[in-house]
Amino acid sequence: MVKEIERAGIPVVHICTVVPISLTVGANRIVPAVAIPHPLGNPALSMEEEKEIRRGIVDKALKALSTEVDGQTVFDK
Repeated sequence: MVKEIERAGIPVVHICTVVPISLTVGANRIVPAVAIPHPLGNPALSMEEEKEIRRGIVDKALKALSTEVDGQTVFDK
């Protein structure tokens, strides 16, 4: 679905826990998530730590969304 949305001219960021799968399906902008059972956080952390993790992932996704890419790019930093 990611590739079809991009073909329509709408940039997409794929936040995923298993980057090789995103690469296989052809996603162009890939942001790694935390873990399979909790992709956007860690319930063992405090609310503040959890918020920091989520904010970081969203910030990476927004950066990826506004970055022109030529092919698959993993935004892991």
